[in-house]
Amino acid sequence: MIGELILLLIGASLVNNVILSQFLGLCPFLGVSKKVETAAGMGVAVVCVITVASAVCSGIYLLLLQPLNLTYLNTIVFILVIAALVQLVEMILKKMIPSLYRALGIYLPLITTNCAVLGVALLNVQDYGSYSAGKMMIYSIVNAFGTSSGFLVAIVLMAGVRERIQNNDVTSSFRGQPIVLVTAGLMAIAFCGFAGVI
Repeated sequence: MIGELILLLIGASLVNNVILSQFLGLCPFLGVSKKVETAAGMGVAVVCVITVASAVCSGIYLLLLQPLNLTYLNTIVFILVIAALVQLVEMILKKMIPSLYRALGIYLPLITTNCAVLGVALLNVQDYGSYSAGKMMIYSIVNAFGTSSGFLVAIVLMAGVRERIQNNDVTSSFRGQPIVLVTAGLMAIAFCGFAGVI
């Protein structure tokens, strides 16, 4: 079982990277990846939100929705849980790290609507919902941590590349977002190598 969990962790973070192979969570990826420090802060916030949200959502699914045959309410309930967790993270950052809170700006509350957060929670109950309660919780948490770690890796790598190309002589038609999208595409191709596609 430990071998399966390690493979799940590596697969979720590198092979099936939430941004570069599933294209979920692109808004903060493109918007917050201008500086490495800000990107790392956003990545850590997303790791916390996705991991805790998946654990809480899986628990609610197992203890409340499934026994009461209310699984059709997954999306609504999960969005409420994610919104509450994002508000909690926002309050913690505002109190403890105000500079990061200001740097993240509008992108911090946008974690609530980040499709990666909701997507991971929904995929966990879909993929592991038939497992026993303990096994489902473990697999959901490991998958969520791996997925969110992949988000952190991708956004920090993108920020590092963007800091380096900021002062380069780029053709005027590629300055700004076009070169960022080309860079993201090249990163996605590189990450395909983890899956053995290339």
